[in-house]
Amino acid sequence: MSSQQLCVPVPIKDKEFLAELVEKGKDWTLLHGIARRSKDHFSHDTITFAPFLLFPSTFPETEFKKAKKIQTTLNQLMHTVAHDHQFLLNSLSEITNVDPFMARLVQIYQEILTEGVTQKVSLGLFRSDYMVDSPTGTIKQVEFNTIASSFGALTSILPNWHRQVLSLCGLHDKIDNIPLSNTLTGYASGILQAYDLYHSRIRSKSFVSPAILFVIEDNGFNVGDQRLLEFEIQRQAPHVRVIRRSLTDIGNHLQLGDRRRLYITGIEIAIVYYRAGYSPAAYYSELEWDARLQMERSLAIKCPSVQYQLAGSKKIQQELARPGILEKFITDPEELIAVRDVFTGLYSLDMNDPKSDDTIRLAIDEPSKFVLKPQREGGGNNLYDEDISEYLKKIKTSEERHAWILMDKIQPPSFKNYIVRPGFTEPTFSDVVSELGIFGVTIGDFEKIILNNQVGHMIRTKESSSNEGGVAIGLGALDSVYLQ
Repeated sequence: MSSQQLCVPVPIKDKEFLAELVEKGKDWTLLHGIARRSKDHFSHDTITFAPFLLFPSTFPETEFKKAKKIQTTLNQLMHTVAHDHQFLLNSLSEITNVDPFMARLVQIYQEILTEGVTQKVSLGLFRSDYMVDSPTGTIKQVEFNTIASSFGALTSILPNWHRQVLSLCGLHDKIDNIPLSNTLTGYASGILQAYDLYHSRIRSKSFVSPAILFVIEDNGFNVGDQRLLEFEIQRQAPHVRVIRRSLTDIGNHLQLGDRRRLYITGIEIAIVYYRAGYSPAAYYSELEWDARLQMERSLAIKCPSVQYQLAGSKKIQQELARPGILEKFITDPEELIAVRDVFTGLYSLDMNDPKSDDTIRLAIDEPSKFVLKPQREGGGNNLYDEDISEYLKKIKTSEERHAWILMDKIQPPSFKNYIVRPGFTEPTFSDVVSELGIFGVTIGDFEKIILNNQVGHMIRTKESSSNEGGVAIGLGALDSVYLQ
């Protein structure tokens, strides 16, 4: 793993100045909403700051611009894939035999197709994640997120702190190297454009305007990112109500009215925005699964619709990397090359496939070259190093192979930086690596895309010794891009 230089010389030798920066950073993030509730001591009355990097992380400007430029092409790709029913079902057919969660999502999708789709419009708030590959110096895609793509709000604010840090360090001439992000306003605007589309096409039977529903986790701790988006929606459209409910609450209070209008405790819902429901943990019983089915059957616009969620699965990402598949969905030669260029090696583990058998043998012998991924979102699910060898030995003759894919392990450059975490008196000075995310918004139906925008970026950083980097699961930290 190669190393690169931070924009600020580190370590900071003036310990008093370092302590002052850390203290200011904690207060600044709290006072600007870069906050969450504690997972260990959850309370509705207290928040703490989200983990953050003291200094912004260096990222190559050419690769940053490449990632931003390609986002609308990827948005279009995911939309097209999501509406190719045969491709989705064929690609996921083997997984449904061994992965009950994916099987239920596919079952809902098939039920909707069989009875007829009530609401053909889908809203997508996407994020495509990348790491720089040290051997080539180019970005490679880690994954494409189609459900609960988080931290767009918090990372729209954090660059202002990092610009202030550079000023405090006397680096006024470098401030413009930290690009601002408009994800918060872009996401809110996208939701409201979908809301207006619903409102213009569906005349409400009530004198009260329909609401936007945030589907949330029970005792969700990522409150800052969600509430900032809610408040930005209401800043842009003060007349629009936003309500927050868990899947369990929805299951207990959901009703479908005429034309399958969706009502929650009597409130008509125009937009269903999922910040939960991406993992089995959200579905405690049949009540939650039925709530998901009824929302999919409803007239409300879903973000994402079930087909968008399926299109964002790891298996679809792997299928698109197969030779000749991408060409079915992207016809422009330049766009095709650009997308293919950011793909890394992705490998199927299907049974009765000699190539898959060869891949498994190689991964067992050289596990450090790969990441083993299940069909899950939310972080903390992948396997690395010797865990790959042990697990593949266990499942190599089992149908369970179908539930996983292998990906070449990207080798990003590392650098020294300070991670500031709640509960720690001093920042952690460590070798770290970064992952860039580019946000996109789409609105479209079976026939066309109505809106297709790139709306900003984020970067999160973790210690280089950590395989997983999810901020939500406590392993990564929020950061800002410093272009070089």
